[in-house]
This record gives sequence, C-alpha cells and structure tokens, in this order.
Amino acid sequence: MARRSKDPQAYRTISEISEELEVPQHVLRFWESKFPQLEPLKRNGRRRYYRPEDKALLIGIRDLLYVEGYTIRGVQKLLEQGITSPEALKSRLTGSAPEADAAAGSSGAALPSLDLPEPDSSLSASKAAQFRLKSARAAVQHLIKALSPL
Repeated sequence: MARRSKDPQAYRTISEISEELEVPQHVLRFWESKFPQLEPLKRNGRRRYYRPEDKALLIGIRDLLYVEGYTIRGVQKLLEQGITSPEALKSRLTGSAPEADAAAGSSGAALPSLDLPEPDSSLSASKAAQFRLKSARAAVQHLIKALSPL
C-alpha cells in the first residue's frame, strides 16, 4: 500500500526525513550535535519532528557536505555567515542572485566575473590554501553548470 503524500508544511519524523534525503538516521542525529541551527521538536520519548525549515536546512547541509565537498567545520562557518544552501554560496561567490545566474546562462549572456572571497587572516597558511581551493572548486562547478546548456 502506497503512502499518502504529506502536506509540504507538515512535520516529519526522522525516518521520513531520512528516506527523503537518503541520509541514515544516525547521521541526522550527528548533524544535530554539530549544527546548533538544527533543532527539531522533541516530543514524548524524545521522538523528533522536523519542521519544513529544518528539512530545508538539512538539504542545504547535505548538499554542502556531499555535493560541494565541504567539511563539517566548513559548513559550520558558512551557517554562521547565514549561508544555508549551495545556491546561496554560489551567489555569494559570483556576487549575483541565483535567478540572475539562471537567466544569464539561458540567454547566452556573458558570465559574471568571479571575485573569490579571501580567507580569514586568523587561518594558518594551509587552511587558507584549503579555503581558496574550495572557493575555486565551487566557482569552477558553477561555471560548468552555467556553460552546460551551451
């Protein structure tokens, strides 16, 4: 028997979120310990219920970790800066809104110049190099996506 689809605004259990995001439940619990922004409701028996905004944050965390290749600490720093999705990160790297990027890619207009962010001066030389490499990687991935329709 097929499950009925829930209202997009409905709260979801950890098993439902785990299935939708294709991330094991223990990983979701671990992320709760590492990302204080993620606070699902806990009811009797410590059962977790994720709000739609929790789900959106989890999608952003998953994509930054698994797709963009960030470390836990790197995602923590991005969340502290208010960046919660790869799209927000790309728009910060390019200095434009994601909608503008999509429009430029489909119209064949020139790609925006990339002003890569500089790492904090408090970072060691190796950490600063890692930061620059990750920024450059994200920029290259963005350019590949923008050029793929051409």
